[in-house]
Amino acid sequence: QVQLVESGGGLVQAGGSLRLSCAASGRSFSGNAMGWFRQAPGKEREFVAAISASGGTTIYSSSVKGRFIVSRDNVVNTVSLRMISLKPEDTAVYYCAAHRDPWPSRSTNDYVYWGQGAQVTVSS
Repeated sequence: QVQLVESGGGLVQAGGSLRLSCAASGRSFSGNAMGWFRQAPGKEREFVAAISASGGTTIYSSSVKGRFIVSRDNVVNTVSLRMISLKPEDTAVYYCAAHRDPWPSRSTNDYVYWGQGAQVTVSS
């Protein structure tokens, strides 16, 4: 059974940092791009960041660029999202997802496996 499990969420003050991790099991995703999305209450799920299968290409939403860093370790089948300078508007449930292709994209429709999500709350 394929699973993506996020961890590392929590409550942090504005200006603080968190690191989310996503552990994949059931199959290797070394040939797939991986992405992070988030969904705040009452809002649609939005793209945050993604990384190519090789790890050589990363893309970010304009709202997090310069503050978030996505990385991956294909040996242990994990992907991470390092978040710094967090703002209250970053509060959301964060989802890890596996892309159908090796190249990253911003559309939720291109991602075929999803985790259950991890809550990130940033207090002002």
